[in-house]
Amino acid sequence: MYRFLLSRQWVILTLVGLVLIPVMIKLGFWQFHRHEHRVARNDLVARSLSADPVPVTELTRPGRDVPREDVWRQVTASGTYDTKGEVVVRMRTDANGKSGYWVLTPLVLADGRAVLVNRGWIPATGDLTRFPEVPAPPSGKVTVTGRLRADETDASGIKDTAGLPPRQVMRVNSERRAKELHRPVLGGYIELTAPEPGDRGPALVPAPDHDSIGPHMAYAVQWWLFTGFVPVGWVILVRRERRDRAAEAAEQATEAAGPEGTGAAEAAEAEPAGAEGAVRTGSSPE
Repeated sequence: MYRFLLSRQWVILTLVGLVLIPVMIKLGFWQFHRHEHRVARNDLVARSLSADPVPVTELTRPGRDVPREDVWRQVTASGTYDTKGEVVVRMRTDANGKSGYWVLTPLVLADGRAVLVNRGWIPATGDLTRFPEVPAPPSGKVTVTGRLRADETDASGIKDTAGLPPRQVMRVNSERRAKELHRPVLGGYIELTAPEPGDRGPALVPAPDHDSIGPHMAYAVQWWLFTGFVPVGWVILVRRERRDRAAEAAEQATEAAGPEGTGAAEAAEAEPAGAEGAVRTGSSPE
């Protein structure tokens, strides 16, 4: 009854199912690991944002990549803004998705080193090939507080476009800015949180979302459910095929036995008629 499983169609279908099962299991674990990574990232961000601010020089120095565990840490820095070294970072959006720029201004420390400060977002208006009108930072010595961020590299997914207008960049990169400023620049940059710039200043970049865990766990469960559907579906198809083939075989047997069954029935009907005729013939008068 199950010899049909050796047919070309069923062999291919079975092999496809055997391949899909481990693939979907692996996809489920991939989504599960992404869920774990998101949860760990949220915990790290929450701890960093709730920690007391520390001087930025304790966590980074020129030419050093900001360690992952120090990203989003609250830091402070004191110095004087260098407006001549100020640039804008293109293609950045505000909380509502509106396109504009980040204002990136070096803060020169007492020892002559500088740290890049992202003072916030301004809208893109007018001629995009010209340096936009940027609200001036506070003059004189200031103390700022903000979130420590890592330099943006190829791994950030942001394309670094060449040939941009003067004082416009695509990425925040301390090493590149150090070459332009001709002074040591601390690795990474500060995302300003205080002091607030006021209504006329750049809009502060909002804090990162560290509450949402995303849909990865739901996707993992879905892949694992699909894994269970494959053998169940295979069994259902096999039973249906077996039932259809059995019904087809029974129908063919009935059709094959049809003429013989009809002849026997006709003979059975003719026999009583003949007997009755014989009786009548025997009882007729001579």
